[in-house]
Amino acid sequence: MLAIDEKTLNILEYPKILEQLEKYTSFKLSAELVKQLRPTPDREQASYAQNLTKESVLFHSKHNYSGLAGAHDIRPIIELARREGTATPQELLDVKDTLIALRSIKHTFERIQNDYPRLSGLFATITVPSGVIESISRAISDHGEILDNASLALSAIRHELKIVRDRLQSKLQHYISDPATAPLLQEPIITQREGRYVLPVRADFKGRIKAIIHDQSSSGATLFIEPLPIVELNNQNRQLQLDERDEEHRILFSLTSQLANHLKELETGLDALAKFDFALACGKYALALGATQPDLVPIEDIPAPVKNHPGTTLRLIQARHPLLDPNNVVPIDIEFDDKTFVLVITGPNTGGKTVSLKTVGLLALMAQSGLHIPAAPGSTLSVFQQIFADIGDEQSIEQSLSTFSGHVKNIVRILAQADSRSLIILDELGAGTDPQEGAALARAILTYLLNRKITTLVTTHHPELKLFAHKTPGVTNACVEFDLETLQPTYHLTIGLPGRSNAIAIAQRLGMPSEIIESARNEINPQELQSQDLLDEIYHQRELTRQAHQQAESNRKEAESLRLELSRRLENIEKERQDILYHAEQEVQSILSEIQAEARKVRKQLSHAQPPIEDINKVEDQISQIEEKVEKQIRKQHQLTSHQQRKTSQLPKIGDKVQLRSLGTKGILTQMDGDEIEVQVGMLRIRSDLADIIPIIEEEAANEPIALITEPPKTHLPRVDEVPSWEIDVRGKTVEEVLEILEPYIASALYAGLPFVRIIHGKGSGRLRQAIRAHLKNNPHILSFKPGDDREGGEGVTVVKLN
Repeated sequence: MLAIDEKTLNILEYPKILEQLEKYTSFKLSAELVKQLRPTPDREQASYAQNLTKESVLFHSKHNYSGLAGAHDIRPIIELARREGTATPQELLDVKDTLIALRSIKHTFERIQNDYPRLSGLFATITVPSGVIESISRAISDHGEILDNASLALSAIRHELKIVRDRLQSKLQHYISDPATAPLLQEPIITQREGRYVLPVRADFKGRIKAIIHDQSSSGATLFIEPLPIVELNNQNRQLQLDERDEEHRILFSLTSQLANHLKELETGLDALAKFDFALACGKYALALGATQPDLVPIEDIPAPVKNHPGTTLRLIQARHPLLDPNNVVPIDIEFDDKTFVLVITGPNTGGKTVSLKTVGLLALMAQSGLHIPAAPGSTLSVFQQIFADIGDEQSIEQSLSTFSGHVKNIVRILAQADSRSLIILDELGAGTDPQEGAALARAILTYLLNRKITTLVTTHHPELKLFAHKTPGVTNACVEFDLETLQPTYHLTIGLPGRSNAIAIAQRLGMPSEIIESARNEINPQELQSQDLLDEIYHQRELTRQAHQQAESNRKEAESLRLELSRRLENIEKERQDILYHAEQEVQSILSEIQAEARKVRKQLSHAQPPIEDINKVEDQISQIEEKVEKQIRKQHQLTSHQQRKTSQLPKIGDKVQLRSLGTKGILTQMDGDEIEVQVGMLRIRSDLADIIPIIEEEAANEPIALITEPPKTHLPRVDEVPSWEIDVRGKTVEEVLEILEPYIASALYAGLPFVRIIHGKGSGRLRQAIRAHLKNNPHILSFKPGDDREGGEGVTVVKLN
């Protein structure tokens, strides 16, 4: 970890970043990881953490993830199992829910590991303890009750206990309903005292029923008695209760002991869940901040003969302080060139100098902690070995250290520990003492840091340091600007220019008499006034340039927005055109089917009528010509659709996500051979033609929610590259044979998208028909079924409408 004491972390407000980050966790253990988070000086570790956050941002952007549902902090239960203790039913359910969450996420990332290699890597070596989930599910209900079938012994005990209780209830009910004993009771109820069933009897009738007295009411008016005839049954009931308790304890101990056999798997799985939720919290936080991934670069090792720079990189573009309101904060740009590594910032009080320092320091800490930073893409930082700060505002430093001596004491400590691989941030250097001595000390400190090649940012009010920064190689000026019209700071940071002196101008704006203003000007060296006027002109030109840049950027964004909108509209138009062509083709095919059906009907009628063979041949020739003409038109339409699709849209490539028009199913294009294609849908490979697929653009694919896999698929689906027939003939088969082939046939028809099917079973005795229709009633994918009409075969056929 970085050699940063808590004082420096507090000065740069790092703990507040962790407080914000913790709000995005959904798991107690990940919240603890947030509290332990510290920057690392190791570039590989920092880069890995940055890339992990990048994958988390991508995961959140593409998928609806709501947190670790069902996961619990089961560390106390693991420790209990290690000490050979016994967990409660609820604790075991917490273990079960946590393992289910672990298994679910592990299965999910096994499926998408190519897209998220680092997130998937968290679970690569994790093993879900075998049999634990199943053992707990068999023994404990979702409500935390131990089930009867948790063991054969428990089942037998509870069965016998029910019999004894029924006999007890029956005997006691006899006392309640017997006219001889009913008047003796205070209430006609059966209750319990100390685990034994008793009756409430009026104290006046004490002794009228031979019994054992177990209790009396607070008023003494009611006695709770156990009639002697049921004593033995109560004894049996109590003994069985004790047996039940002991067996339940044995079952819970056995389940806890099973956990003890998997302590390592449980601990590593829990650790993976915590790291996963922590990574996703970093992603959520990055999205909330509008943050980006910075480039982390090593500190270059510059050869000694030409070494005039520590080799550090500091480039922050449109950087924002992460704890300030993003709607009000003014972004800053800070970039050191290859000759600069010390920055001197000047400007008015409350103008944003300290915020600028904290922004740099805090973003460096965040970057080396694996957190994305609120800055524009392209921001680049070196990975510093140490980061030091001395900032004297009341929010960051104790009052005792806000004096000059306190600052000096802190700076002495920093100088003793810092080297060329460090970053030092100093606020109001040389303040709090005599201005002349303070300025001299500040120059000496900067010279010392410059000679030791330490990357440094300082703020100051001493004008001597402006000249020092201007003349000294490796040092550059910067300033926060002030608006003389509004008398308010603009909070803009300008690199390369010193801050202007605004005292006389402000006094004039506030109404200071003109003779005093003029007298003050005469006291100033004329060369300084000329330099100040020149500086004012430079600031004015810079402001005009910035406004022009902002306007150009605004125009660029507007043009890009219009381009995207036009692109979206063109895609929608193309999609509508393809849909129209597709439906037109379907309509033509429907007409062809009707003509073919009519042709078959005509042939049938001709065969019954038996006209001259010449007439039959003539009609059949006409039918064949019609069919050929329609099929030719369909082929032409199909070729036109395929040609225009290639012409107006980019051809899909192997590996693209596509949708099959005919099935409404989405999958991955795995093979192309001319107009023939093959699409992978889950475990299935479906062959079709090129015109049957619609490419899925990335934006659409990204918005599809991802479902966490709770179990691997077990159902063997039928092949869908062979569409089943609309009807199946099962005449002559037994009921068992029919039911065996009927289920896969229905499944195949459903998957092929058939709206209905016909089952030909014949009339016969009706037994086969009844068995088939009874079986169909239990299938949730069947909307309805009915007998065929007279043309289809009446009661000899069942027409099934599919969902």
